[in-house]
Amino acid sequence: MRLTRFTDVALRVLMRLAVVTDEDPPTTREVAATMQVPYTHAAKVVARLQHLGLVEARRGRGGGLTLTGSGRSASIGGLVRELEGPGDVVECEGSTPCPLRSACRLRGALHRAQEAFYASLDPITVADLVASPTGPLLIGISSGRPATD
Repeated sequence: MRLTRFTDVALRVLMRLAVVTDEDPPTTREVAATMQVPYTHAAKVVARLQHLGLVEARRGRGGGLTLTGSGRSASIGGLVRELEGPGDVVECEGSTPCPLRSACRLRGALHRAQEAFYASLDPITVADLVASPTGPLLIGISSGRPATD
């Protein structure tokens, strides 16, 4: 299974925001630069995360992005399910339906594997993802200084 770029960027944005400790929250542009993603892509991700209640975005002087309590404790499995949307690993019914679809065992096996993948991510939270050594590294790259332990 492969995650979309959108989900990948969303997880990295959440991780970056989880290590914000100062009174100067980063802007979308700053987070995009730190995570090395295009600003326009990061802006779409931030809008979706804000809609989900995981991120607060304030405009203007003193504005920036902050992670909500829900964002910090969000299940990675639940978040990936939400961002990836419904669907199977393979498309059996598309514009050219698979000729095996009426008696195929592969689709069921792949669906079970997909659910096992999500289930393995369910107990992990955003806060868990930024435990050491990841958190100090994120702080270091965000400040432009090497991380220290």
